[in-house]
Amino acid sequence: MLLVYTEKITERLQYICHFILKEQFGVDFTITQKIEDCHSSNRLIINYSNKTFTQPNCKIKPHSLLFEESIKELTIDCFEGNSYLAFFQTRDSDFAFDIFAAAFFLLSRYEEYLPHTKDVYGRYAHENSVAFKHNFLHIPLVNIWLKDFANYLKKMDATIPFHEPNYKTIITYDVDMAWSFQHKGFIRNLGGFFKKPSWERLQVLARIQKDPFDSFEWIHSQPEKTKSEKIFFYLVAIARSKYDKNVSPLTKAMKQLIKKESRLNPIGIHPSWNSYNNEKSLREEKNILEQTLEKQVIHSRQHYIKFDLPNTFQQLIDIGIQNDFSMGYGSINGFRASAASSFFWYDLKNEKTTSLRLYPFCFMDANCHYEQQLNTQQAFEELTHYVNLCKENNGLFIPIFHNNFLGTSQEFIGWRELYLKFLKEIA
Repeated sequence: MLLVYTEKITERLQYICHFILKEQFGVDFTITQKIEDCHSSNRLIINYSNKTFTQPNCKIKPHSLLFEESIKELTIDCFEGNSYLAFFQTRDSDFAFDIFAAAFFLLSRYEEYLPHTKDVYGRYAHENSVAFKHNFLHIPLVNIWLKDFANYLKKMDATIPFHEPNYKTIITYDVDMAWSFQHKGFIRNLGGFFKKPSWERLQVLARIQKDPFDSFEWIHSQPEKTKSEKIFFYLVAIARSKYDKNVSPLTKAMKQLIKKESRLNPIGIHPSWNSYNNEKSLREEKNILEQTLEKQVIHSRQHYIKFDLPNTFQQLIDIGIQNDFSMGYGSINGFRASAASSFFWYDLKNEKTTSLRLYPFCFMDANCHYEQQLNTQQAFEELTHYVNLCKENNGLFIPIFHNNFLGTSQEFIGWRELYLKFLKEIA
């Protein structure tokens, strides 16, 4: 049991203490603002204040962030210590920086509530982020900080029963377009043929050749040394648009595919482009998927990773989503929240911990192929980089693959081989 002393207990402080001490360290703790509790304690005290104690304590002089109830521009000055970058440096403290405030800043995505530039898709541009500007987007900095902090506390009190998380992989798949040619109807295929004549399209429609995007059976046939959890996210847009091109969820073929997949793995919703910040459309799509599955849908990931804080996450909560897998960028690989751990979304607008748990991804095939212009060898090296970092820091590794990348389309040659090597890498 740890005792955390502070001169003011706030929602922000309770949130980040729970994440660090309970979720990441597995240690029970109590937060107190009563000085007498410290004087009578025989436990290690984390002194999160400007006071000085004679009892054994780890003093962290606090930044003001966790005691505020506003969102404002902050000065982020990074410095290097203990072989990693940090900010909110403190003086006259046992730890070099306010790890509680710094971790809260990154996990809450505080900077995304501030005025910022949007990218071409209307999303928060990764170039705005502190992680990108200071070149730590490619590492799970929060996990690195916590590993060092845990070692520091262990040296102060070896009796603390730490139960830190183990490395884990959740492989996720986005089904934006289940098929390239099949099940799209005569008119749509005719228009596609005249726009781009293809012998392959004719062979697929004549059932001589398998659809190049249909990789589902192949995915499930691949052996793994260690079974990783898998989740498939289906785009079930009611109406087609420029960015919503999947076969209608009301067709027999799509319903059969989703039902078949649900017998093997959990299914999540991939909210369409047109449902962005439109709760009515979002709810309709979720209802369609639940009717097909005949059970509740609790997982979600935004199509094109398009979300807006706090509106998008609040809508997900309102329709009953429990776990969201959108915390990453649709423009570059890396750790958007600088964490390789799941965590509850903290609603800065209403200053409260919510029921929505966020599962951050750090690698997506489409980012490598379209945005970063990497070949498959370079993509595999980047993938391995993220796997190894998550292993080293007891992290959660979540990649995104698309079924079309793992099919037989000439555009994605080499991705099947990359995926097979990846399965060996995570063992």
